[in-house]
Amino acid sequence: MFETLSNRLTSIFDKIRGKGALTEADVALTLREVRVALLEADVALPVAKDFIAQVQEKATGQDILRSITPGQMVIKIVHDTLVDLLGHPDGSALNLRAQAPAVILMVGLQGSGKTTTAAKIAHFLKTRENKKVMMASCDIYRPAAQEQLVILGGQIEAPVLDPIPGEKPLAIAARALDHAKKSGMDVLVIDTAGRLHVDDTLMEELQALHQRLNPVETLLVMDAMMGKDALQTATAFHEKIGVTGCVLSRVDGDARGGSALSLRFVTGKPLKFLGVGEKPTQIEVFHPERIAGRILGMGDVVSLVEKVASSIAQEDLEAMTTSMQTGVFTLNDLSKSLTQMEKMGGMGALMGMLPGMGKLAPKLEDDAQDKASRMIRKQQAMISSMTPKERLNPKILGASRKKRIARGSGSTVPELNRLLKQFEDMSTLMKRMSKVGKKGLLRQGLKGLLGQ
Repeated sequence: MFETLSNRLTSIFDKIRGKGALTEADVALTLREVRVALLEADVALPVAKDFIAQVQEKATGQDILRSITPGQMVIKIVHDTLVDLLGHPDGSALNLRAQAPAVILMVGLQGSGKTTTAAKIAHFLKTRENKKVMMASCDIYRPAAQEQLVILGGQIEAPVLDPIPGEKPLAIAARALDHAKKSGMDVLVIDTAGRLHVDDTLMEELQALHQRLNPVETLLVMDAMMGKDALQTATAFHEKIGVTGCVLSRVDGDARGGSALSLRFVTGKPLKFLGVGEKPTQIEVFHPERIAGRILGMGDVVSLVEKVASSIAQEDLEAMTTSMQTGVFTLNDLSKSLTQMEKMGGMGALMGMLPGMGKLAPKLEDDAQDKASRMIRKQQAMISSMTPKERLNPKILGASRKKRIARGSGSTVPELNRLLKQFEDMSTLMKRMSKVGKKGLLRQGLKGLLGQ
């Protein structure tokens, strides 16, 4: 998400980044280009106009124009204004301050991803917040909607209220609330029915559920690919129900990101989460400052670290730490590293979070990312075709052994040699890290690692 906008803004700001002086005309031209970039990213016109007006007011003062680095100052102003537009830094946190069970009501149009998002939020609260979470579906209209939630509950190992044929939404809500209280649940996540468009019947039912459940959070789930159409829907839901926050689903399928920039402006409510894939684990807390950094090509190292930490199992993390401390690195360790990279979405998903690497991420087109994924799978196949002894000591791999491994993994000997060279480089890096140590690494930086 945001790739289109990020690429355009990076190109625009590259023109002024190194300039020693800026005129008001330079600033005006830059902001005109920024406005066009926002509109092309599907940001609503009123949002783009308000954003540019705020930046222009701050960026045309004499202090900026006479600054030693005026280009950098303008970029900082854009960044700070972008953070303000996206929401308050603390606004992404769910409000669970209520007598248990705290109720989270999921609302939105049919097909927006409410049911999947309900399971993702339940999984997030269960694994990241250590909460006892139960789910229930009040959607009696969409075929198999309740069964879908039961299946998702099984996947994330969270209890789901058993459906009763013919039961009405208000009765389901009352039974779910009662069951959650008796079961000692911390949070109750309620999925609701949607329609293909906003209508009176939908709103009346949601208002009745809202009154019965008194939720602490009413989350509006919007499909990121709806673009400008999302704004009218968001306005209607907020006026009728009073949402407390928004969730953007399927952001991995939208390169523009205009919906994210417009939703808070329209509703006045913060974005809480981003759905970044189909799996229950693929949800991100929305942090305005981090997202602003990604959009402007500054990276998002904090989210990258969190992504790594949440993707790596505790025992694998401990094993990795031991490898770094002892300098002992085997092909088994390399195989685990390749698996973790796949879990985190591959290089394409990670590069945009690294400072200064945002420009390279778009070059990893879908076919290139597919090629990288195939290469990782082939490397894992080569390692799997080795004997345990060979994985622990690849130095014993002679010509005949290499041919056997290549045949067994559907690869070639040159491909295997490249894998072994990659392993040798990583093994050397681990040995240097163990010699330099934590204090030495902090003191010597990359020179200590690279042996310079």
